[in-house]
Amino acid sequence: MKNAKRSLFTCLAALTLGATLAAAPVHAADKTYQVTGPVLEVTDTTVTVQKGKEKWQLARGKDTKVTGDLKVGAKVTIMYTMTAVSIEAKGGDAKADAKPAADKK
Repeated sequence: MKNAKRSLFTCLAALTLGATLAAAPVHAADKTYQVTGPVLEVTDTTVTVQKGKEKWQLARGKDTKVTGDLKVGAKVTIMYTMTAVSIEAKGGDAKADAKPAADKK
């Protein structure tokens, strides 16, 4: 009877762990970042923000949610994600790039 209870507990624990891992986000594109600073410029397609000594220009579209009065001089916090638009890979033979194993004598 002890082994049956232990097996049932082990099975339930494995199912719970599996369900937890399956629900966890996997895609890097889902990760959200933020930048905060005063607005330097606003257009229909971009917002430029001063962050320290750097100017950050972020694209925005018709689906970008804006709350408050977005105008030059306003302090904003922009939430954004990073998504690749295109990727061009060149060369890179996996065997040629790998480090050779050290010879054993």
